[in-house]
Amino acid sequence: MVMLPWLKHQLATLQPCLKCLLCDETSESTRLPLCSDCERELPWLREHCTVCALPMHSPDLICGDCQKQPPSFTTVIAPWSYSFPIDSMINRFKHQAQWPLGRLLGDLLGDYVQHSFDHGLTRPDVLLAVPLTPHRQRQRGFNQAQMLGKSLSSQLHTPLQQHVLARIIEAPAQQGLDALSRKKNLRNAFVVKPDAGLHGLHIALVDDVLTTGATAQSISRLLLQAGAARVDIYCLARTPKPGSLLDLY
Repeated sequence: MVMLPWLKHQLATLQPCLKCLLCDETSESTRLPLCSDCERELPWLREHCTVCALPMHSPDLICGDCQKQPPSFTTVIAPWSYSFPIDSMINRFKHQAQWPLGRLLGDLLGDYVQHSFDHGLTRPDVLLAVPLTPHRQRQRGFNQAQMLGKSLSSQLHTPLQQHVLARIIEAPAQQGLDALSRKKNLRNAFVVKPDAGLHGLHIALVDDVLTTGATAQSISRLLLQAGAARVDIYCLARTPKPGSLLDLY
């Protein structure tokens, strides 16, 4: 049936007009509150290490750290470099509980991971979210990684296992610590439940930001020891190496 022009116009006016969460202009999308201009201006992660996603000046290379000491995880999938405005968006979601930003970031991450699947990334069997201690989660009111994991689970049709990992040690926040301090901070901080049933599974671990990779490395090692066959990391952003020229962007 051919739709009459006047009816097509009437139906279009019934569709909600979404406002861009960054500039408050009208979004061209009926699904995402983000206009095309702001989407183009996001700090998309372009050339990066094929293992840990560290921003680099050349594509399809492995960074020196991953060559010298290969991590336990196989690859990191991250849409953005941790710089403006993504850093502000993540912090407002994480520390100020701005749910609309969290939903937008989760939807965009899902689109990016699906795009990676379409270009050869192997689909995981299950998703896991980096856990908080019960005390920290009560303080914050939610676990941002778990919220992102739920969004990805829905979009990618992949189950999110919520009771496999636990954080048992309340250590100081990782933010502001150097790589060595982060590793010490995480010593014995996480456990995998004895009946997790991970043998032979390809797992994607979900977090918000990957900085030194200490959290990802610590948990990935535990998951492999528990029988997992492969661990990938899905996160929103990757932090450039401190002091690098890429750290300025």
